[in-house]
Amino acid sequence: MSIAKGFVAGLAATAVLSVLMVMKQVMGIMPELNLPKMIAGMMGAPDSPAIGWLVHVMIGVLGYGAAIALVARPALGKSAVSTGLLIGFIGWIIMMVMLMPMAGAGFFGMNMGIMAPVMTLILHLIFGAVLGWTYDRLTTAAARGPAAVH
Repeated sequence: MSIAKGFVAGLAATAVLSVLMVMKQVMGIMPELNLPKMIAGMMGAPDSPAIGWLVHVMIGVLGYGAAIALVARPALGKSAVSTGLLIGFIGWIIMMVMLMPMAGAGFFGMNMGIMAPVMTLILHLIFGAVLGWTYDRLTTAAARGPAAVH
């Protein structure tokens, strides 16, 4: 287990997810599903999306990074990618049953329509796959030694 490698994997996954979220907004796909704005609103700062982005990055790097480091067991033959997908799915469930209602979007975000849970599930699974893949690469390279890094 390496928390530092988990944080790096969380950073990589958060970067990919953030790019996808910005692309979604720029393309005008479900503009009402603006997660950083929702997070900022829940924190009492609806006009400060930077706060939402900061919290989004902290959750991705620290929360999910620690989770993959604590749960993934590549040495036991378990795929870190499948672990990352599971972590992403669990995060999606938590978001759907706790955070979406708290943000006023309803259970599973259904106040925004069926695309809200579908789109957020896809994004969480992409995030989880990148999280697990990155963690696997980092831990596999470390296990092989310094020569494997080059």
